[in-house]
Amino acid sequence: MRVLLIGANGYLGRFVADRLLADPAVQLTALGRGDDADVRFDLASGSPGALTRFLDAVHPGVVINCAGATRGGARELTRHNTVAVATVCEALRRSGCGARLVQIGCSAEYGPSQPGSSTAEDAVPRPGGPYGVSKLAATELVLGSGLDAVVLRVFSPAGPGTPAGSPLGRLAEAMRRAMQSGDGELKLGGLGVQRDFVDVRDVARAVHAASLSAAQGVINIGSGRAVRLRDAAAVLARVAGYGGALHELDAPPGPLRGTIGHPRGDSDHAAPVAYPYPDGCGSWQQADVRTARDRLGWRPRINLEESLADIWMEAACRI
Repeated sequence: MRVLLIGANGYLGRFVADRLLADPAVQLTALGRGDDADVRFDLASGSPGALTRFLDAVHPGVVINCAGATRGGARELTRHNTVAVATVCEALRRSGCGARLVQIGCSAEYGPSQPGSSTAEDAVPRPGGPYGVSKLAATELVLGSGLDAVVLRVFSPAGPGTPAGSPLGRLAEAMRRAMQSGDGELKLGGLGVQRDFVDVRDVARAVHAASLSAAQGVINIGSGRAVRLRDAAAVLARVAGYGGALHELDAPPGPLRGTIGHPRGDSDHAAPVAYPYPDGCGSWQQADVRTARDRLGWRPRINLEESLADIWMEAACRI
């Protein structure tokens, strides 16, 4: 099976590539903006016609799109998350390859959820920020394209390779700094937020399963369990061997910010510590993952403690 993977060098894409390369039945080609891609192509600025010519030459059976942007203004997010997907869909419609499309969506498309609830695929999306809007627009383009396509709405990925700017990455970095300085107290903010964490390697398994399946539409990929960030911090402290005290700071009113914490001894005038999830999803998200089980035969295998241990191992290497 010939697979074209877009965004192989990204956080999710690297693990998807590893999973596909482990399958001897897969012939993988990576397309991206970096020099190490098999084919260099910028979806945000490249034309559908140019991509069509490449598809006709390679003739993949499956196209997996892991590319996209998580940061930036509305214009940049729209270019990389929406315009890029429009290019992929149009190129596939023009091409004679007949490839199946696996698009990586995200839980920010849903927006805030009722605390205690599990969000199923038939929930009405109400994204609370430009990132979620740009990803939802991409999903609608895929679903309306007439292609053989599936969108995997990934909840909060965790595990090795977690970006340092992500909530769990910032948490690990704050703990690393506290341990490096011998600080016995760590101040953290926004720990009441609850998210559905799913290991990035389990996400890669889901992408692999989706590429082999005939499932279409939207499928949630998560653990099916919301975890309070306060509890994740306690687990991380345990696996890190941090014996200091964790003090939670109340979030100030106003716009959500991305700072997660600072160790004792920082200036009293340090930046406000607030909710570490400026994703427009409110205080709670939990996936209903029954569709993934029923249509992909997929279940998460890696628990959060293992994911956090791998995040900490990478952070500890910077001590």
